[in-house]
Amino acid sequence: MKHASKGASRLVAGIACIGGIYGAYLTQGWVTEELQSKRFGSAQERFPHIACLSSIQALGCYLFSSIIIVLMGAFNGSQRDKISTEKRPQLVDYLRVAITNSIGPTCGVQALKNVSYPAQILAKSCKTVPVMLVKSLVYGVHFSPLEYLSALLIGGGIGTFAWKTSAKVLEKLEAPNAPLGYLLIAINLVFDGYTNAAQDHLRDHYPRVTPFDMMQGVNFWTALITGTYTWVLTTTGVEVWVFCVRNPEALRDVFLFCLTGAVGQIFIFLTIKSFGTLTLTTITTTRKFFNILLSVVLSHNPLLPLQWAGVGLVFSGLFLSQIAKPTKSKPGTTATTTTTTTTTTTTTTTAPVAQKQTKTKKKAT
Repeated sequence: MKHASKGASRLVAGIACIGGIYGAYLTQGWVTEELQSKRFGSAQERFPHIACLSSIQALGCYLFSSIIIVLMGAFNGSQRDKISTEKRPQLVDYLRVAITNSIGPTCGVQALKNVSYPAQILAKSCKTVPVMLVKSLVYGVHFSPLEYLSALLIGGGIGTFAWKTSAKVLEKLEAPNAPLGYLLIAINLVFDGYTNAAQDHLRDHYPRVTPFDMMQGVNFWTALITGTYTWVLTTTGVEVWVFCVRNPEALRDVFLFCLTGAVGQIFIFLTIKSFGTLTLTTITTTRKFFNILLSVVLSHNPLLPLQWAGVGLVFSGLFLSQIAKPTKSKPGTTATTTTTTTTTTTTTTTAPVAQKQTKTKKKAT
């Protein structure tokens, strides 16, 4: 009876996590396309400075994570107090992560002026390829043949998808320019790779740091850096605010964009804690496919047959990469990539796993 109850609870938790991640990020994808391609008001204006969304969401994620931390402290304050300040990163320690986190996602959002949302989603799915490249060339890490095959499928799929785009999709773009768009996405992936590595470094040195601590610290600096550019150095923020006041529908979309990004982070954390990173990777990978499908159906972005073939190659490569069992190794041995799930502005961490590993080592000694 007890096992049946535990199984039912786990099933409910799994459904909640899948529903939360799908609901949050499918909604955010739809809202992103609305802001990118829709004409607002009687003047049929486009949303100005779409890259500003990264700054707005950074502020939203910082506020959201701060509220969560305050609530956690209220319910579990004594346990958090036991963690000494020496074992927790200082606010300035997140600055290096935030610098690349300010540049990368901004370039990714800016690319939506030049390429379609499905193209952006698919291209950003190949983040394991540059990670493998950097680890191989810089750190001398080797990978299994299965992983090299998956990288080849993903790269080939991206190239196939980008070969030709429907004329109807190009008409909806503000400034169609595939080379520039994919260059911005490539910059996004490179900076995301560094952001992930910097967060791994923080977790290694401070194993007790929680995902909400990371979310708060990184987004504090990201909001400050991008906010300085948006509101102080340029008039971008003012122009976006005036536009939203003139078009309340756009303000609603911006609010939904920030809310869904923050809520999605919560469900990602819960999924990692309850089911592990492999389950999370499966959920997020399939979610990206439905993002593309919804873009085709709801936003009327038709894909050519060759592009559907490219989608198939990419997702085949993504699922193939999950088949390979993760095994860490030193230079000269075989290793697999670490899958890290990100949203527009922050990377979810697996601190609970690190904590368990630390405790196990202590017991062994």
